[in-house]
Amino acid sequence: MLNVSGINAFYGKIQVLKNVGLHVEEGSIVTILGANGAGKTTTMKTISGLLKPKEGKIEFLGEDVTGLRPDQLLRKGIALVPEGRQILAGMTVMENLEMGAYHRKDKEIEKDLEMVLARFPILKEREKQLGGTLSGGQQQMLAIARAIMSKPKLLLLDEPSMGLAPLVVADIFNIIKEIRETGTTVLLVEQNARQALKISDFGYVLETGKIVAEGSAADLLTDSRIKEAYLGVKS
Repeated sequence: MLNVSGINAFYGKIQVLKNVGLHVEEGSIVTILGANGAGKTTTMKTISGLLKPKEGKIEFLGEDVTGLRPDQLLRKGIALVPEGRQILAGMTVMENLEMGAYHRKDKEIEKDLEMVLARFPILKEREKQLGGTLSGGQQQMLAIARAIMSKPKLLLLDEPSMGLAPLVVADIFNIIKEIRETGTTVLLVEQNARQALKISDFGYVLETGKIVAEGSAADLLTDSRIKEAYLGVKS
């Protein structure tokens, strides 16, 4: 579904991504691991069109989409839930969800809205509440639900569990699994490496802007280097 090859990306004169390449199979969950500053968020920004790569190629469903704007990529089926959620704090829950579908012209928006509210009952309860007054976990659910309203084929999730209580984190990972079960492919950046790998099919490890390891999630979970560096297990 997604092929990223030879991506070099910069902030000004500082190179952040160095020949990054990755592949995401349709129907899978793929996780990108790495320490702070490794380039994980930059990878997501580049794939979603927020940052244009200096070199390299991004293919989505066989089409070269390198350099397209975020709104163009959204219409093609790539939706990003950014780090920090970035919901529309001054708008209600319902207005946030409706904004997720702003570009759609099909007749299933109302049906999808009902589906999203059924999947996220807390949002149904608070549909008239301003987004900025929700708890952190509720805001994360709203950010994911808003992205789902765009009807994505590929959902990019950047640190969805950051700053959330353990029980809420468990809910978020269950939601990610449910999203995949409905047919949406997921590319995930996540600080909780163990939980992310448990629900993933494949994983990549970024260090200082380079892919330094890749493999099935099961293999990465048992790799001694990965266990020590990211899972807190001493070999």
